[in-house]
Amino acid sequence: MTSPLDDRLEALLDKIRALEFELLQEMKNKQKEFLYEIDKTRVRFQDEVTKRHRKLIKKVRHYLKDAAILNVVTAPVIWSCLIPAVMLDAVMSFFQFVCFPVYNIPKVKRGDYILLDRGFLSYLNIMERLNCFYCAYFNGVIGYAREIAARTEQYWCPIKHARRVRGVHSRYKYFLNFGDAEGYRERIETVRRDFSDIDKGPS
Repeated sequence: MTSPLDDRLEALLDKIRALEFELLQEMKNKQKEFLYEIDKTRVRFQDEVTKRHRKLIKKVRHYLKDAAILNVVTAPVIWSCLIPAVMLDAVMSFFQFVCFPVYNIPKVKRGDYILLDRGFLSYLNIMERLNCFYCAYFNGVIGYAREIAARTEQYWCPIKHARRVRGVHSRYKYFLNFGDAEGYRERIETVRRDFSDIDKGPS
């Protein structure tokens, strides 16, 4: 027998699913608007669109000339963060490779988070492309690591916090309520193993 709270949570999850579907439809509309198609992992623009894009490339010398001096000065600091990002990528990949089969947790698909498609836009010059590759990789690694951590947390401690959490991760909505001692003891084994909403295909 489900409680009113469980029914309310299920209703909210249904709304989230509906919004995710609506977002997907809007993304498809944007594909039509900007005349590109997605073929597996590749994005293809129509030929006339690509030609138009290439005419909009800003030459590197103009790009550097127009750059704010502080942007140029701080660029090495930004790029120095690439080293820990690569290390985080490697460590988290190793962690889930070793541990997730033991816990029977589906592995996080790295390619779902680290998307480097923006760097291939033909209206970007080489500097802009490098910046796009870097930002996409760094933020992708953070998202990838966060999802690995979220699934690990669901296994080891799936309890919501007493206070509001900004930017909760994808698994948080399945966690048990803070202070619900009986529910924790009754449902912990079920919650920690319930990854039925995740595609368990090869990662």
